[in-house]
Amino acid sequence: MTGSTVRPPAYQQLADELRAEITSGRLQPGERLPPEPELCVKIGVSRSTVREALRLLASQHLIVTTRGVTGGSFVAHPDARQLGDGLSTGFALLTHSAAVGLADLLELRRALEVPAAGMAAIRREEAHLTELRGALFDPGADDVDTMLAAHSAFHRTVAKATGNPLFELVGRPLYQASYGEEVIGDLPEGYWRQIDIDHRSLLDALAARDPEGATRCAAAHLDFIARTVR
Repeated sequence: MTGSTVRPPAYQQLADELRAEITSGRLQPGERLPPEPELCVKIGVSRSTVREALRLLASQHLIVTTRGVTGGSFVAHPDARQLGDGLSTGFALLTHSAAVGLADLLELRRALEVPAAGMAAIRREEAHLTELRGALFDPGADDVDTMLAAHSAFHRTVAKATGNPLFELVGRPLYQASYGEEVIGDLPEGYWRQIDIDHRSLLDALAARDPEGATRCAAAHLDFIARTVR
């Protein structure tokens, strides 16, 4: 019938209500959700509906469920890796549409990475430098998959070194989306050699705790990518 509204299934409605409780902070990380029988009575749905709603929330990394006498469903502690995986789907959909192009991704990277590099230079720990050194690669190895993985790992570590988990959360899917198959095949000769030089320069600035040098390196790195990648 025209103008009618299709109501979502009961499990989806319950999941939406519980998600709102979690994302608003009314239910805190580590806090236990009401037991399944209590939710059945409170919401007026079957136990199978409650379990389906809980499975949906678990798949979104919002809750964890344990078994046993002390088991139950608990609000998950935020994890940048898991939450970033969820964002990756949205990034992938947008970047494969006409709405978002490589220029948009680079614009977002510039807004995030340049200030992040300065913060990382001030806040980084020795463990971050070790991780960054481990993400360096041999640009002459002719192994694009390895270099792409190392590139992503390097920038994720810089984001982590800011001490602000939101940089890491947004950066993870962003670096995955910045290099589609259509871009990788058109990279000019010497591209990865310059990327390696840029990474090493940024690492030196972070090691020296030089925030101005780090921001300059990050900006120059993105300028190079913008000039050469189409």
